[in-house]
Amino acid sequence: MNAASATPVNLVYRSESRALAIEYGDGEQAVLSAELLRVYSPSAEVRGHSDAERVLQTGKKHVGIDKVEPVGNYAIRITFDDGHDTGIYSWGFLRELHEQREERWQAYLAEMEAANASRLPTIPVGQWTPPKPR
Repeated sequence: MNAASATPVNLVYRSESRALAIEYGDGEQAVLSAELLRVYSPSAEVRGHSDAERVLQTGKKHVGIDKVEPVGNYAIRITFDDGHDTGIYSWGFLRELHEQREERWQAYLAEMEAANASRLPTIPVGQWTPPKPR
C-alpha cells in the first residue's frame, strides 16, 4: 500500500449505524464501526506501550462517535461518546484496519470470550430500577 492509496478523499460518520464511512482515492470504500475503531484505538490507554500492557476494551457495543478532527494531513482524532479521545488514527492505520477488519473483529470476539467479558456495557448497581408491575 502506498501513501496515496491510504489517504481518504472523503470521511462521513453515519450516526444511525454508528460507522465511519471512508472513501479512498483508488476507489476503495471502507465502513468501520465505532466499536471496532474504539476497541482498536491506537492510544497508549488502549494499546499500552507493549502487547503485555494492552487493555481489553469491554462494554463498547453501543459506543458512538461525537467528533472527528483532522490531525495535520496524516490522521484524525476521534472523540467517542464514552469520553475516549486520545487515539490518533493515521491514514495508514485506518486503511490497515479496513483491510484486516474481519480478522481483527474475530480476534476481538475470541479475546472477549476467553476473558468471559461482554461487549454490552455494565449497568452500575443502583442505576437500574425494575419496571413497576401493572
